[in-house]
Amino acid sequence: MRRAASFALCASFAGVLASCEPVPPEGDRPESSREFPLPDRPVSDLGSNQFSTETARDSRGEAQTVMDFAEIEPGMTVADIGAGEGYYTVRLAERVGAEGRVLAQDIDDDAIVRLGRRVERERFDNVSIKLGAPDDPRLPDDSFDRVFLVHMYHEVEEPYAFLWRMWPALKEGGMVIVVDVDRPTDRHGINPFLLACEFEQVGFTLDTFRNAPELAGYYAQFRRAATRPEPSTIETCSGSAAQAANGAAGGGSN
Repeated sequence: MRRAASFALCASFAGVLASCEPVPPEGDRPESSREFPLPDRPVSDLGSNQFSTETARDSRGEAQTVMDFAEIEPGMTVADIGAGEGYYTVRLAERVGAEGRVLAQDIDDDAIVRLGRRVERERFDNVSIKLGAPDDPRLPDDSFDRVFLVHMYHEVEEPYAFLWRMWPALKEGGMVIVVDVDRPTDRHGINPFLLACEFEQVGFTLDTFRNAPELAGYYAQFRRAATRPEPSTIETCSGSAAQAANGAAGGGSN
């Protein structure tokens, strides 16, 4: 694992905390989110980012590369958050095998229905499907060796609430896997310094960071810290400061 890159990234986002609270967006936030700070950044539209076909993604070895980085082994229990059409879900199910389990989650009802049909059609008995919420992945506590957030974190409307509620779902030694692109969050990516700052604020620690041209982006891996902070102590990370830190560190991932 590339721990040197992880430590350099951690050292660089110390100044990414926002100096003031962002202006609340129009409309009321969900009651379940109001004890958490708002993100100081835009949020990408759901589902508008189009990826290439599964055949094309497999020709680049995308899922195989990510699963190798994440050290996915038979018998593991894995969550695929924002599972969509199930590209990672079915490949994770094959990798963990009959003794492993995959929970596929999405907040889109139609995607859940389509994925359920696919799982049934392809007879993946080790996959279950769950509807999540924009501020809560609704994962059972102490259940997962790995939680995957692939090309979806920039779409999370309430990142602090979402990550805070995801924290208890990891088993001892479990990891959260993020695959994303270093570009603005309203263009379906997220600056890695901002990503690391938001995760740290809710009780995670960056374990591994890789610039990954084969993924057309980067791979980040987080472990659960010893404690989870109270929502009232969480500070907002500054998107503009993250961009400045990234520039000072020598540019983006692509």
